[in-house]
Amino acid sequence: MERRSPSELNPSIYVGLRLSNQPSRDQDDLYLNSLMVHYQLAFINLAADHQHEPSMGQLALYLLAMRSGCKDIGTRKGNVLVTQLKHYLEEEKHRIGHEHKGHPLTSYYQYSLAILALCVHDKKVPGHVVEKLLHAAEHDVFLHRSQYSVDTAAMASLAFSCLQASGLNPGLEPWISRALKHVRDKILQEETPEGYFGNIYSSPLALQALMEAPSPESELACLRAGNALMKGLEEGAFQNPIPLSQLLPILHQRTYLSLMQLDCNDERGLLEADITTIPLTRKPQNIEVRLRVQIDPQFRFLHDQQYLVPEGATLQDVLIKAQEEGWFTYETETTLSGPLVTSVMGISPGERQYWQLLQAPDTPLLQGIADYRPQDGETILLSLASW
Repeated sequence: MERRSPSELNPSIYVGLRLSNQPSRDQDDLYLNSLMVHYQLAFINLAADHQHEPSMGQLALYLLAMRSGCKDIGTRKGNVLVTQLKHYLEEEKHRIGHEHKGHPLTSYYQYSLAILALCVHDKKVPGHVVEKLLHAAEHDVFLHRSQYSVDTAAMASLAFSCLQASGLNPGLEPWISRALKHVRDKILQEETPEGYFGNIYSSPLALQALMEAPSPESELACLRAGNALMKGLEEGAFQNPIPLSQLLPILHQRTYLSLMQLDCNDERGLLEADITTIPLTRKPQNIEVRLRVQIDPQFRFLHDQQYLVPEGATLQDVLIKAQEEGWFTYETETTLSGPLVTSVMGISPGERQYWQLLQAPDTPLLQGIADYRPQDGETILLSLASW
């Protein structure tokens, strides 16, 4: 295996593969060691470069990867990372505020993921930090674009299930049980006619959550979701590594909480999973895609132009084509889920703003620019939105 560049290192993929078939460590040591070098250097040298400091969610995923690879975090470097993750949570707790009127700087998804990562390593999270998530869960503030976020609810549910199993916060156990049941019921209410929870990409994590907090009501719903996900997998829906890495454990009846019982003496082989994009089997034809940019519905579009691209092209291909032809500019930053649009036409979002990707007129895209493939005659709208 060749050494990976930092942009190729994705702890979520490593966790998904380990939970799929617990690969023998001689097959993936180089990948894990590359992860360790990248993340430990990033946090040990915080004072040197704050700009490229990994986020709370990235650090949490890295700690899950460490557990997946049976690596001890009770070392000096490991303690630095644990302390940093707890510091992130304290900062987010203060932003939410004493009366719960604020919002996390990142999201409740990352907040939940951080608690889960610490819990899986048997590291106690202060009760006042956990209480913020419990309050948010019971008051249904897990929203994304005014819609209930199944992803966030599922990650919070996994965190609650871990706290319940670990007994790390005994004084909060009744509250944890109530919140866990409430979130489970909310996830079940989000089942779609197709059998998904929310949508196809939020369903793998939702299934993990329901597997750890089962109920008689959830059994049939989980079966329907599993069948729908298998159909989506066969149709090539899972091109992005993040939702695919959350689906892989499900195929082996495992969840993130399975890391708590991981047998580090088990040397079974690596599950072979191709997470690359499936190539087209025929010569693509050209299609027309219209690209529009809007900062306020009351004003004219900043950009409104049609582009000719090959059939099967991604939205990123369309944006690149538009930029090459002039009168359109955009910038991105690299995330674990792929490139994230950070600027369009020289305009960067302000606080609690973002560039929303829509299939015109108002249908949010469920995939990012590197994964979404527009159809012939489709109009894509980049709209400056608030959250």
